[in-house]
Amino acid sequence: MCLAKTIFMKIAIPHWQGRVSPVFDVSDGLLVIDIKDGRQVRRESIILCRSDPFARAKEVADLGAEVLLCGAVSHVLERALMGAGVEVFSFICGDLEAVLDAFLRGQLDDDRFLMPGSCAKWRRAKN
Repeated sequence: MCLAKTIFMKIAIPHWQGRVSPVFDVSDGLLVIDIKDGRQVRRESIILCRSDPFARAKEVADLGAEVLLCGAVSHVLERALMGAGVEVFSFICGDLEAVLDAFLRGQLDDDRFLMPGSCAKWRRAKN
């Protein structure tokens, strides 16, 4: 995703104790951040209610999220999110603020944000 061409977007990040939640499928806290011209303009913390993968994907999409930055996610939920129009960057770990900042700067592919033992598909496509 090229942020230079983006005027407005919503990013969703599941979180737990100030970090990206390790498994999105069971995470209930979601931070939704409005970005305008590459800068944060609004934040809202949401509690997710749905656990069914398709209902959860709809819940995230209904919030207007265009991008989800998350830790591990089941294949079914990832596909449901993509089908709902949400671009998924999975197997991300780290401090919530550092991850968000790296994404906004186009540096999320730094190895320090990759969950140990994973090889995120979206990263392989870039290399």
